[in-house]
Amino acid sequence: MKERIVNYISYMDEILAKEETEIAYQELLEEHLVQIRFFMHERLIHLLVTILFAVLTFSTFLALYFFFSIGLMILCLSLLVLLVPYIFHYYLLENGVQKMYRQYDLLLKRMKNPIDK
Repeated sequence: MKERIVNYISYMDEILAKEETEIAYQELLEEHLVQIRFFMHERLIHLLVTILFAVLTFSTFLALYFFFSIGLMILCLSLLVLLVPYIFHYYLLENGVQKMYRQYDLLLKRMKNPIDK
């Protein structure tokens, strides 16, 4: 998913960097909205998973604090190892979708006034 969102944002940046006035902005805008919806859905799912892992990690840590056992320690470390990549992936999705919003605004501006850059 990381590669897909990074490639799509780069693709849109390349299109927006061009000064061509003959770009079909309406079709590009519709395609961009579909991609935004797709990544927003992905972002929501990863937010829920990240929250779940954070709650489970914190709960396990509390249980470990009050009732120390090797099994709880292994579980807590395992959840922590999974939580960190989820946080980084969610960060990427969040920032990517925010960047796509800015691209959408620029597309709207260009569609209304194609001469402006």
